[in-house]
Parts: sequence; structure tokens; C-alpha cells
Amino acid sequence: MSSTTNGQWYPPEWPDRIRALASGRLTPATPRRAATVLLLRDSEAGGPAVHMLRRRASMAFAGGAYAYPGGSVDPRDERPVAWAGPSRAQWAVRMGVDPAAAQAIVCAAVRETFEEAGVLLAGTSADTVVEDTTGADWEADRAALVAHELSFADFLGRRGLVLRSDLLGAWARWITPEFEPRRYDTWFFVAALPEGQRTRNASTEADRTVWIRPEEAMAGYDRGELLMMPPTVATLRGLQPYGTAADALAAAEAQDLTPVLARARLVGGEIVLSWPGHDEFTKHITTDDGPGDGDSDGPSGAKNSSDTTSPSGDTPA
Repeated sequence: MSSTTNGQWYPPEWPDRIRALASGRLTPATPRRAATVLLLRDSEAGGPAVHMLRRRASMAFAGGAYAYPGGSVDPRDERPVAWAGPSRAQWAVRMGVDPAAAQAIVCAAVRETFEEAGVLLAGTSADTVVEDTTGADWEADRAALVAHELSFADFLGRRGLVLRSDLLGAWARWITPEFEPRRYDTWFFVAALPEGQRTRNASTEADRTVWIRPEEAMAGYDRGELLMMPPTVATLRGLQPYGTAADALAAAEAQDLTPVLARARLVGGEIVLSWPGHDEFTKHITTDDGPGDGDSDGPSGAKNSSDTTSPSGDTPA
């Protein structure tokens, strides 16, 4: 079980792994490229709501934590696809990668959103979007994608669909700390839920999904009731100023995509764990135990909690 300060995900094995990294006994794993999408829709209470899933407690990585639909880039995501919106070259400039990598990451974002939430950011032309992705035929294709029996390019091609890259906005980039055994170089995107489509829990990795306003999610996190990883918290806080999903999507172009990578330093008798530019996640860990009350420099000063229960009154997905 993870320890937490507020609702911050914190595996108990981290201190030992940090010490091993500092002493040269641990070689960092190469991070895999990944993509995740903050699906947004306007809420009746005002402001956008975001679609989140809770990872099953049995998951080896971040079990019990709330996150967004997403996953690793599949090498087949580089295959040619019908493409609408900003070009691959434009995406490459925005993301700081080559065009082939940019396409693969954007394809992974769209593919994973369909695989895990049943939402497809594609249409029959550059100015249309699929209105309904329910039914046995869609489910068969979704299952084939998950099982790697069907590439995303072939899926779009045989349905005569165009990937709508203009429906996505790049929002942030976070890289898993060097001391983690499973590492990801993850791009976070925002997108508005297409009209007519609806989300569902299509992921085998999640035990529930919710639509929740960032303010509500942050309140649950600050109380220690919602378990989240730092990138999730940071992106939720970043959404709070925007009044609508369209406002957030319009603001994506100005978001900083400089990678955020945690630093771990041995200072005297403690480990100092920090995420540059995100002081609220800083932890001071003594060398003989895990984080105690008050270890985090987070804003609320809440005590540690391992409560991963969901808030009451979450709207259903």
C-alpha cells in the first residue's frame, strides 16, 4: 500500500530506490513514450468537468490512484493515417520531437481515449466527428485494438475515418522519476467530449470512472480522500482558471511543455524529493523511515492518509 500526504501517491519503496540510485546501485530504466487525455465537458455547476478513472488497487503502478485515460505509444502508431488539423510537422515543433514521433504520440492519445473511455476523436472528414461509438461492431474493434490484433491506422482506414488532431491541445509533459522501475515520458492533452458521444469505463485497469470538476477533485485530494500522482494534481490545478472546455482547449497552445522530472537529493540525514516548478509536492524523508506528518510542503498541511475512497456525489460517467 502507498503512503500519502494529503492525497499524494507515495510508494513506500521509494526511499530505498532513491538511495540505490544515489549510490549507483540502480540504473534508471529508459522511459517509454506515452499519452493521456483530459476529456472535458461543461458542467451545470459552471466550469469544465474532467473525466477521470480510478486505477484498480491491484495495479502494480499507482493502484487506487485517480488518473485520465491513456497509455504507452504502440510502435504501430507511426503507421500512416488519414490526418486532419495541424500537420505532423506543426505538432513536432509544438512538442519538440520529430514528425514521426509527434504522429505516434497524437495517435496514441486518440487511440487510448477510445480504448479506455469509448470516445473517438475522428470523423469521416476534416470537419466532422463520429457521433456514436456504441454497438457490437465498435466494441469488437475496440477490443481488437486493446489486444493489438488491429492497428489504429487499419481501424481508421477500414472505417473511412480521419484522425482529428485539431480536437486535441498539448497541455503538459511529465517524465516518471529515475528511481521508478516503470518509467514513462508522458504528454498530457486536453480535448472536449464530442457532441453525441459519451464516456464509459472500458478499461480493465479501472474500477470506476467519474466526471468531476477540478475544484471538487482538488478539494478531495487536499482532504486526503482522493489519491493522485503529482502530474494529475498539477494538470487539474492548471484547469481551474478556465470557465469552459473550449476556453481550456484554446489555452493549450500557451502551455509550457518543458518536461517535469522529479529530483531526489540526499541532504544530511534526509532525502529531499522535489518536482521542479511544483513546490507543493516536495517531500523531506528521513533515512530510516517513510514520510511522516508534515513531510510535504503541500498547501493544506493535512496529515498522511491512505484513504483512496471516492467523494460522494460524483456524477456518473
